[in-house]
Amino acid sequence: MRFASLGSGSAGNALVVEVQQTRLMLDCGFSVKDALARLARLDLAPSDINGIVITHEHDDHAGGAFKFAAKYNIPVWLTYGTLKMVTRYFPSQHVLQLNVVDSHTAFTVKDMEVQPYPVPHDAREPVQYVFSDGHRSLGVLTDVGRATPHIEEKLSGCHALVLECNHDATMLQNGPYSWPLKKRVGGDLGHLENSDSANLLSKLDNSRLQHIVAAHLSAKNNTPLLAKTALAQVLGCELDWIGIADQLQGFDWRAII
Repeated sequence: MRFASLGSGSAGNALVVEVQQTRLMLDCGFSVKDALARLARLDLAPSDINGIVITHEHDDHAGGAFKFAAKYNIPVWLTYGTLKMVTRYFPSQHVLQLNVVDSHTAFTVKDMEVQPYPVPHDAREPVQYVFSDGHRSLGVLTDVGRATPHIEEKLSGCHALVLECNHDATMLQNGPYSWPLKKRVGGDLGHLENSDSANLLSKLDNSRLQHIVAAHLSAKNNTPLLAKTALAQVLGCELDWIGIADQLQGFDWRAII
């Protein structure tokens, strides 16, 4: 089992998860042309992607998913609430294979088990996902305003984590955003602050953890060093052990063994 990012941040998000011959893309907030170029960096073509799973309807996560899916005949999985909000992204001449999922019910795509779980975010029916090959698991959590006991339950014991570290509270407070946007980002339906991400991490069973990557970092309200420091303090590890999902490059393949 392995995973890699095409890019992570407010300008676009996509993650690829691979189990044997099955590859799923989590979100696609990039144009078709940009997504193709980013996939090529991972030695992947559209024909290698077996499906796209969507977390929620915001443009940086779903904006390019449906044109990409229609162009290359790739099925899409999403919640009913998200489906009601994404029709604006559908291509005018589209044939889409859409699969509505329940936010609490796992489903299987070929070799991979996918477990959705609901999260508090300012979207219609947002979810995040845990991916598994039956023995190893990757937990993903981005675009969430606060941690919940249910989130802790789903991410505890994972072998790898992609965890939102969106902003530093002081940088957000003193930064260039308008006051309403600061309230939204820092609110219970916004994005996780570094210390909140670290606090969540401290409550998990990390005994199996092989990888952790800080994701969805704000370009204006955070730095990789601040995010790494917050997570490393919890794990008692070197800063270099904490990965960063970069907006431009994402991150390369990471294997879960």
